[in-house]
Amino acid sequence: MIKKFEIKSHDGPGRIGKTDGKLTPRIFYKDELNIAPNEGSAYNVDREIAEFNVKETLKLAKENVDTCDIAVIQGSKYLDLRIKCLKKLEEIGYNGFIIANGDALLTNPRDLVELIVNLKKEAKKSSYFIYSFAELSFMPILTYMGIDGFLSDSTNYYSHLNVLQTPTKSYDLNSYPIYEDITQEELENKNIENMEFVIKEIHAHMKNKSLRNLVEERSGTTPQNISTLKILDRTCMDYLLEFTQLF
Repeated sequence: MIKKFEIKSHDGPGRIGKTDGKLTPRIFYKDELNIAPNEGSAYNVDREIAEFNVKETLKLAKENVDTCDIAVIQGSKYLDLRIKCLKKLEEIGYNGFIIANGDALLTNPRDLVELIVNLKKEAKKSSYFIYSFAELSFMPILTYMGIDGFLSDSTNYYSHLNVLQTPTKSYDLNSYPIYEDITQEELENKNIENMEFVIKEIHAHMKNKSLRNLVEERSGTTPQNISTLKILDRTCMDYLLEFTQLF
């Protein structure tokens, strides 16, 4: 059986932990993961479709547990289905999870907060969460809420859209020709370099107990970002007080 990653000393968001001996949050590359097959769907779908996709995802995850170390949490916009999916996947034997529909969640701040906070509350302490398609400006607050890692695939995704990701803003190079003759591969490399910088930035702020400062600074970069922080503070203060560095 493939050795699972293990979380150590990561009791909540805003604390340095480890996955397989590496600090979290960290970047996860597809070639280092064995992701269980899953049945995906759009975020805003009828409940019957979401229920079917969760059922199929659990079936596929069980069939491939001996060769895979990461499972995908499906459930679309339905929080109860997401939690059910998480718990069943943990029962099967997984402790690493990718949250599906990451790009859609960034545009739905209330759903984003409710999902991550509740998944963290319901999960085993050994479980860890990987976010897909994260914009770089969102990475500090996602870490603050408890996300342990980010898929590198997002840098490729945004490069195909001709979007430059920076720590504070996403630039559509069709509208903002910062680099006029850049190739898709060169743009992907710039995006991954900027993602690596943001990870180092987050680690430095965690070490200095100033992650909250970074979160507040980045909250002004997009309306969705500031809405996420406001909702988090208004609805999840007990969670923040228990698990998060408030500096």
